Amino acid sequence: MNEKNYIRYRKLKAFGNSLCFYLCRIFPIRKNLISVCTFEGKGGFGCNPKYVVEELHRRNPNYRFVWFVNDMQKPFPDYVKKVPNTLWSRAYWLSVSKIWIDNYRKPLGTRKRKGQYYLNTNHYTIGFKNVGLWRGNTFSKMAYLVSKSDSEMTDDVVIDSKWCEEVLPKGLVYEGSFLKTGAPRCDVLFGDRGERKKHFREMYNLPVDAKLVMFAPTFREGAKDGKRFVFSETWSLDFERLLNSLEKRFGGKWYLCLRLHPQLAAQMQNHGKNDSVIQKLKNRIVDVSWQPDMHENLAAMDAYITDYSSAAMDAVLTGMPVFLYADDLKQYVADRGGLMWHIPIESGKPIVSDDAIAKGIHAVLPFVASQDNDELEKEILQFDETEYEKRIAAYKDAVGIVFDGGASGRIADCLGKILCEKRKRQ
Repeated sequence: MNEKNYIRYRKLKAFGNSLCFYLCRIFPIRKNLISVCTFEGKGGFGCNPKYVVEELHRRNPNYRFVWFVNDMQKPFPDYVKKVPNTLWSRAYWLSVSKIWIDNYRKPLGTRKRKGQYYLNTNHYTIGFKNVGLWRGNTFSKMAYLVSKSDSEMTDDVVIDSKWCEEVLPKGLVYEGSFLKTGAPRCDVLFGDRGERKKHFREMYNLPVDAKLVMFAPTFREGAKDGKRFVFSETWSLDFERLLNSLEKRFGGKWYLCLRLHPQLAAQMQNHGKNDSVIQKLKNRIVDVSWQPDMHENLAAMDAYITDYSSAAMDAVLTGMPVFLYADDLKQYVADRGGLMWHIPIESGKPIVSDDAIAKGIHAVLPFVASQDNDELEKEILQFDETEYEKRIAAYKDAVGIVFDGGASGRIADCLGKILCEKRKRQ
């Protein structure tokens, strides 16, 4: 099926789906019901929506929550009702919910009613990857239609910085308003993380003084004839060399926490069984891919390494060392249609913001990109804490970041007012 016919098929399917939503309007909106979804139903109790829901429940136990999931076995607190992420389930529960919360996009054909409020928390803030219209020709027509449909229903998008104010309107195909509250998922990264570190080490039976580095390669996704597909490539990062370098520079016994995207984790489990290096280091590798909340794990780390994941921008807010390992930089930039930041091919050169994308913002990231194991080892061994802290301070100031541990509370204030408005009118 070529792209033109595929889009025609998707539009016809969306029309059929929309009829389910219109039929469900016979049911009244429940004034205290909030529906939530993450990563198109693939996510569990995590990312930005988790922290908003926790705060709302803490403030008012009478609020009711439904959460759409593809896997009904995923664990959730008892005050959250899991519901299947199927057409009729979405049509019913979304139609009767006062508030929608999502960190991704609603399927084409979803219909919002008058009197409902849709908050998109997004699943990234400042990031590397070109998104939406910034992708140019690599942003498919189908992706545009889904984005535009979702954005037209959205009432507010959560952001954490001046950088996002400049970039996301075009990135999200969105012309609405923003809540510059900070990212709720980053609240757990603010302040003293001692208890988080202790709990994580106890949970995985690690020494109390264990040093942890998380490796979280980005989720790769492509498109052909307008249809999405997921792919992965075996990374070239030398795990043993990485751990040895960290121990030489920072001291202590280091362990590697692997955090893969759920859609790739199953593939890599099989890969790991046949990987001699992983088998050799299996007592020093912890798989946290299936944990629903990455940021709870991130709060327990002592260092973070990725290729192009936006979580690098979150991790750096804690002051922990962040390293980029971009072994396919040229190819990735070509496949993605560019990046939001200029990552130089030359080793050790600073990563700077793109003036054409983030107008008026001249920012430099506190870390650089390594393209092979030699470069990465060099960056680790010559890491300078004092210089790193100065770079972080300059970066925060340049992008106008909001990071104070209070994002969830500010969003809960906003949603609480919306939930109360209807009651007052009644």
